[in-house]
Amino acid sequence: MATEEFPDSLAVVLAGVQRLMRRRLREGFPVPPLRGAQIELLRLVSARPGIRVSDAAKELYLAGNSVSTLVNQLSRAGYLLRETDPDDRRSARLLPTPAVEARLGEWDVRRRALMREQVEHLSDEDREALAAALPALRRLAANLREEGGAAAEGAGGQGAAGGQGVEGT
Repeated sequence: MATEEFPDSLAVVLAGVQRLMRRRLREGFPVPPLRGAQIELLRLVSARPGIRVSDAAKELYLAGNSVSTLVNQLSRAGYLLRETDPDDRRSARLLPTPAVEARLGEWDVRRRALMREQVEHLSDEDREALAAALPALRRLAANLREEGGAAAEGAGGQGAAGGQGVEGT
């Protein structure tokens, strides 16, 4: 493959794998899908219970009012609790509910099972090639995260954390 074609081909393949995984995982999933920004916020709050809305906005490269809208939607859906920050009464802290912990947990179990099943169908050579590529893919993700943060800060804190009908990966 020509060097100039590689980045485009890589992007297309990664996006396709991600899309196909989401599609397969949604089959038989009992609840409506969440949008990308919703699931990113839920994963962040689950990983960092008590995070302030403003800190979540910075972490996700979104405007504060966008995160507030997401918080309102997810609170109504029973996935987030908003409480007043005892250190700063003007701020709200976010907490996951048992419903979101169960949903994220079920999604993760299904995702791991799907990937194990699909990787088992590959040849030993393909599995070794994918395993060898993981460090480079992690560095690629880190570069995107670092550069994305700088670009989002330059654009007033609005990032590309949105998406339509994305559950989580």
